[in-house]
Amino acid sequence: MSSNKYSKPFPWPSIKVGQGFFIPCLNTEAMRKFGLSQALQQRVFQAKAHVAVRDGLIGVWFYR
Repeated sequence: MSSNKYSKPFPWPSIKVGQGFFIPCLNTEAMRKFGLSQALQQRVFQAKAHVAVRDGLIGVWFYR
């Protein structure tokens, strides 16, 4: 998804099973697809994502 403007690398290699991270965004579906594709590129096959609200911000919660 080359139109995504998220420039920071996803921390998939450092995330252990049972951990996760939150990416605040407005277009949650595009970010969810982009984050999961990044997980596959980094060979993280058990990655999951859910739209969430954290500290008043909407975004995507990625976890293993």
